[in-house]
Amino acid sequence: MRVGTDLPLEGSAPRTTRGWRLLVSVAAVIVIVYGIQASQQVLVPFLLSVFLAVIGARPVAWMDRRGLPHTLSVVIFVVGVMSALILVSAIVGTSITEFSNRIPLYQESLSKALTDVAERIVGRRTPLSVEELLANVRPASAMRLTATVLNALRGVFADAFVILFMVVFILLEVSSFPVKLDAIHPRSRATIQEFAAFADSLQHYLNLKTLICLLTGLAVGVWVAVLGIDFPVLWGLLAFLLNYIPTIGSFIAAIPAVMLGFIQFGLGRALIAAAGYAVINIVIGNLLEPRVMGKGLGLSTLVVFLSLLFWGWVLGPVGMILSVPLTMTIKIALQNSSRTRWVAVLLGRGDAPSIVDASMTVSSETVVDTGKA
Repeated sequence: MRVGTDLPLEGSAPRTTRGWRLLVSVAAVIVIVYGIQASQQVLVPFLLSVFLAVIGARPVAWMDRRGLPHTLSVVIFVVGVMSALILVSAIVGTSITEFSNRIPLYQESLSKALTDVAERIVGRRTPLSVEELLANVRPASAMRLTATVLNALRGVFADAFVILFMVVFILLEVSSFPVKLDAIHPRSRATIQEFAAFADSLQHYLNLKTLICLLTGLAVGVWVAVLGIDFPVLWGLLAFLLNYIPTIGSFIAAIPAVMLGFIQFGLGRALIAAAGYAVINIVIGNLLEPRVMGKGLGLSTLVVFLSLLFWGWVLGPVGMILSVPLTMTIKIALQNSSRTRWVAVLLGRGDAPSIVDASMTVSSETVVDTGKA
């Protein structure tokens, strides 16, 4: 005799209720994603401003601790960023225009050079002609993709003043957010602690990653300039931006410069350029970065690649650059809650917590300091 086998367990929802909840959740996610895609012209500057504000939170807090007024600290940081952007846009702006104008010439030269190489390799041993092979492979598409990313970057420079204004307001409001949250709900101390831990982990990751990317971009720019390849500043900037995407980003950043070396000087110089990229990324990415950042993101390689495709589809080229920071933000937010921690585990690599995850444990004193910063 079976007793109570058809009755739901105490505290458990019926299967139909759980199914409807899952269906509604999936539908809500789809609606949110398409809403983000439709409003990307507004969201991209906002996300970039949040990105800069997170990076600037620690320098601003450092100046606050030195006795400077908070408003003055924010102004100093923003003026520094503005000066850097003006310098970079002055150097890079004309290079982006010139590179975009040369794209047809580069494509033609690349097709001719690859035709010569393919005829030597393929010869008469395959029924597929060289023209059909090049038409299927389409190596020049990498140049067009690079031009698209750089033109999107030029659009970001055009919105620089709007972005910097938003950075100012975000940094001015950060210090009052815990106070506002406590005024809304006096018992929200745990929420403030979770938010402080989340913000501290994200700041830690983005600051260290930015330094690593800056070092990589400088090394790539110097190496390409030594080889005499055109537009070394562009390739250094591209390496800086795309190295926010681990593993995949360094490979993508190397393609246009190596191709340009092949167009200008032939296969030998292109192989030397590729070898230099490999050495830079091995030394910085595999030796220096793990020592500085611990085990790194804690994101699986598959998740990194899928996030690149997803955020690129939703937010365009800028979304590709911000794909890993955005995914890392979602992962840190999910692992802060016991109900969603399983999703964060699926996004991870299945190994021990990284330095970013370990920094989630924040003492109450640190939380208070973060709230005051």
